[in-house]
Amino acid sequence: MSPARRTPTADRPLAGTHVVSLALNLPGPAALQRLRALGARCTKVEPPAGDPMRGYCEAAYAQMHRGVRTVALDLKVPAGQRRLQRLLAGADVLLTSFRPSALAKLGLDAAALQARHPRLCVVRIVGAAGARAEEAGHDLTYQAEAGLLDGLNLPPSLLADMAGALLASEAVLAALLQRAATGRGAVRDVALADAAAWLAQPRAWGLTAPGGLLGGAHVGYRVYRCADGRVAVAALEPHFARRLGEVAGLGPLAPADCLQPAAAAALATWFAARPRAELDALARRHDLPWVTLGA
Repeated sequence: MSPARRTPTADRPLAGTHVVSLALNLPGPAALQRLRALGARCTKVEPPAGDPMRGYCEAAYAQMHRGVRTVALDLKVPAGQRRLQRLLAGADVLLTSFRPSALAKLGLDAAALQARHPRLCVVRIVGAAGARAEEAGHDLTYQAEAGLLDGLNLPPSLLADMAGALLASEAVLAALLQRAATGRGAVRDVALADAAAWLAQPRAWGLTAPGGLLGGAHVGYRVYRCADGRVAVAALEPHFARRLGEVAGLGPLAPADCLQPAAAAALATWFAARPRAELDALARRHDLPWVTLGA
């Protein structure tokens, strides 16, 4: 039985679905990796020079493309465009990450695709939504716009790109469900700026903003120094906070106690005197949510 005809199963619900991707760099390949894990047959179309991601990080490229068929096509020439159209004739989904103007130049705008392939679902990854889709940008600018940067420090991960990949895989599933209901392919856009804004909501709500409940105000939700490193403590719920206080010799911490500077100072002193091995053992023994880290 060919991969395209496999019957969906509980752990591979997209078996029998063929996804063709033109999306380069990180969000598109990461979305394709998720879709492949759900059972989809994935074909990645790359320009003759290849995907720049391969040059940025070979290991990341290899992981995201495991099990993905890669085809090199020059879409700027008629022969490459014809071969792409043949691929799309047997595809269920097209994933792109080009600007709308670039798609139009290649004859891959939504109207042209739906006229030629009525059942093809299209998911377009763009930088920002609507009229801003032509603007230049990258993960860093979208995180900055969403308020996720602190000072001059670079963010610890490519949050907009990775969240955008998840939203893109979600959009593929939604488009396929819509096609099942209507019989026609659906078109959905995913904006990386929106993905960053989604991740930034806890900060916008004040939860993780500096001084917010999860931004340092709650003594049971902090990173403390220990004797040979650090410990990330997440004793947020009342029963965990009570247990934290008892283990640290402070007595059970009530909700009001967890907002007191004196409690924070006492916990900082207690953690600073203990090595990671002792703290790891205490976490296991008392079912406390903390993780020790190196310096």
